[in-house]
Amino acid sequence: MNIRPRRNRKSAAVRNMVQETRLSVDNLVFPLFLEDGQHIKTAIPSLPGIFRFSLDQLLLEIESCVELGIHSFILFPKIKDELKDATGTYGINPDNYYLQAARTIKKQFPQITLMSDVALDPYNIHGHDGIVKDGKILNDETIAVLTQMSVLQAEAGFDYLGPSDMMDGRVEAIRQALDENHYTDTGIISYTAKYASAFYGPFRDALDSSPVDLKDIPKDKKTYQMNPSNRKEALLEGELDFAEGADILMVKPALNYLDIISDLKQHFPLPIAAYHVSGECAMLMAACQNGWLDYKTAMPETLNCIHRAGADIILTYFAKDYAKMQRGLSIG
Repeated sequence: MNIRPRRNRKSAAVRNMVQETRLSVDNLVFPLFLEDGQHIKTAIPSLPGIFRFSLDQLLLEIESCVELGIHSFILFPKIKDELKDATGTYGINPDNYYLQAARTIKKQFPQITLMSDVALDPYNIHGHDGIVKDGKILNDETIAVLTQMSVLQAEAGFDYLGPSDMMDGRVEAIRQALDENHYTDTGIISYTAKYASAFYGPFRDALDSSPVDLKDIPKDKKTYQMNPSNRKEALLEGELDFAEGADILMVKPALNYLDIISDLKQHFPLPIAAYHVSGECAMLMAACQNGWLDYKTAMPETLNCIHRAGADIILTYFAKDYAKMQRGLSIG
């Protein structure tokens, strides 16, 4: 035989030399959950090893992550029920605790990249990403609120804003509002292809933000999030977000949408992000806890395959463990 591919696999040194995909901690973004209060570190049962933190504890968590080489984070708030209403007005309160936390985090850790969540579902009583009227999620009315939220988040110091709502035209509106308010350096990491997936459960548990069963209000998000059966539609969404001024295009979920990640990577000259969502991580965690898989090999293999598919940036709950592994520290 003239061609023997095994020649390039015969030793660790050879395998490392010809390795095609090289994932770094620099490619990873660690999601963080924030809760109002003090001395709070609450475990999320459906997402083992992940916690909701009050700001004092969150600062300690960020410090430990920075020491491991993690420098990128996305922050999500859990809002108390008494602060929620039908239109999510707490989200555009300049003094809400989410914005206060961002200011403190960026003051203490100016070197990190801090990403936000731009959506109404944490702040409203029905768990949807937009304003609801007569059983419909209103697109343009929602965008008007999201632009206000975005300007406030930019003022608070977020480096990238993450519109996760999937309203049509919101990237252009946010970009215009940021530029008009002199936040031209604030980036937009757009949830470009966010699917109406079954894999968001643990995240919604963490924030208590699942759509609620109320009269005349949809129980799911299928009228604005994408159909999991659709592939070409993701390119349309990518073309819109690219034209409207997004700096990074994101696919969510990641592991079950590797083809979408690859499509966007091939079609657009922007960094491509993938959100390795809570349900995808929880499945692997459960299998490992039951002894069906080995976490130390299955976890990095999973992240590598997302990177191999074309994701330059991976938002993952495994970021801290992966960083520990790269430093030879024990995990699990």
